[in-house]
Amino acid sequence: MLSTMQDVPLTVSRILRHGSTVHSGSYVTTWTGVPGQAPAKRTFGEVGARSAQLAQALRDELGVAGDQRVATLMWNNSDHMEAYLAIPAMGAVLHTLNLRLPAEQLVWIINHATDRVVIVNGSLVPLLAPLLPKLASVEHVVVSGPGDRAPLEGSSGGRIRVHDYEDLIAGRPTDFDWPEVDERDAAALCYTSGTTGDPKGVVYSHRSIYLHSLQVNSAEAFGLGSRDTLLPVVPMFHVNAWGTPHAAFMAGASLLMPDRFLQPAPLAEMIESERPTIAGAVPTIFQGLLAELDATKRDVSSLRCVIIGGAACPPALMKGFEERHGLHVVHAWGMTETSPLGCVSHPPAGAGAEEAWSYRVTQGRFPASVEARLAAPGGGFLPWDGASAGELEVRGPWIAGAYYGGAGAEPLRPEDKFTEDGWLRTGDVGTISPDGYLTLTDRAKDVIKSGGEWISSVELENQLMAHPDVAEAAVVAVPDEKWGERPLATVVLREGATAGYEELKGFLAERVARWQLPERWALIPSVPKTSVGKFDKKVIRKQYADGELEVTRVD
Repeated sequence: MLSTMQDVPLTVSRILRHGSTVHSGSYVTTWTGVPGQAPAKRTFGEVGARSAQLAQALRDELGVAGDQRVATLMWNNSDHMEAYLAIPAMGAVLHTLNLRLPAEQLVWIINHATDRVVIVNGSLVPLLAPLLPKLASVEHVVVSGPGDRAPLEGSSGGRIRVHDYEDLIAGRPTDFDWPEVDERDAAALCYTSGTTGDPKGVVYSHRSIYLHSLQVNSAEAFGLGSRDTLLPVVPMFHVNAWGTPHAAFMAGASLLMPDRFLQPAPLAEMIESERPTIAGAVPTIFQGLLAELDATKRDVSSLRCVIIGGAACPPALMKGFEERHGLHVVHAWGMTETSPLGCVSHPPAGAGAEEAWSYRVTQGRFPASVEARLAAPGGGFLPWDGASAGELEVRGPWIAGAYYGGAGAEPLRPEDKFTEDGWLRTGDVGTISPDGYLTLTDRAKDVIKSGGEWISSVELENQLMAHPDVAEAAVVAVPDEKWGERPLATVVLREGATAGYEELKGFLAERVARWQLPERWALIPSVPKTSVGKFDKKVIRKQYADGELEVTRVD
């Protein structure tokens, strides 16, 4: 028996049309960082019209047809939002470039994706220009906003044409005949940060973006609606800003774009000035914001919710926001391969204040569309009992089933990333409670295997960062003759703090089993970060192996 429902494709063009008409009065606001100058505002209706003009220009002037890739090397701003909508809606593929990657990785990614056009913010021209001679497929560069175009003109020997964004779209029709593409066709492409080996391409479909947007807007996730203003501090090149730009346009939630002003002081200023209701970023960004709010009185009361994801959020950071500034923090988990929404830590109904904390410090509960299981180290699967720890595997309609193999190549399904029956191996180790709450204890590559037992580096870090003198802490496994591996604790002290290793170890001893306590300690000026703001522990391990750290032993 067949259903009687209409078969309407779930596409980005439907999000574009809906947001620019039904929610035409919502705004995309871009922070300019100019004292005394109001932020630049465009309505969703204006963004929709400019997206149509951009699509016309890409097709008629630059010759973008079919599913060719159009890359963006841009900050979070309204022009980037127009590209987010226009490129996939016209049937091409949006490829967001991580501007914090090393130059050689950017070259590899652009060539692997065979990008034909790159849209770049003027302030990032000095980053792109030296790469142009090495970019085999790029034919056009479109420059958005102020910045010196001259470095682009001669760097490719005239092979690549340079255009101004506003000049390119000016005078073009403000409507476009958006094609009815297959909802399973590629819409967007993101590459992982490539911390081990070459970056890997994850291709999102129109269907996956649409369904993911619906989940982001649900009450079980972030609950975006037309009364909200969202501040996505997370970059638009980092898993499509966690899928929030498309979700916000779908829901009519206004967007406050920080552009390149991601430092604590301007973030606090834009929150006080523009009154967003929800914000999202990785822990390192919010640690800086918390320090700024502690030091300078700001009115941030408009925020109903602060979403922290991308890495484990220290409970001390959550409590600092709530106890000192009245901001409700929601913990979330995901990765590039999961679009990224994997789970969100809303406590269950009826949980009291103290009980709720035990849920909120977890990575959260899985939504209906994300299936999860725990793989046992020796084979088979573990129960959801809140105690049995294994590697998390997931599947669902917005979960990757392969990596992009390159133009004309078959999709890549490496065995260490995908199971034979099609589940994604996340590389995260943790437990799942009977009611579906995920608690990650570590990355599989970061867990400390000491004397046949596992020590969670994340647990040690969270406890250390609860000490009032500790700004940041990263714990890594180092070789040990007796136990195989033992933890090395690297600590960043707050300015003026005086806590010594004995004090920190004693503080830890009250919170974890004594056999887990680190014997090796080192003070560092800052924890190395990856291109998306996560702790880069491979750098610390190398520094230790090369003898670059001043390590003190505390037995």
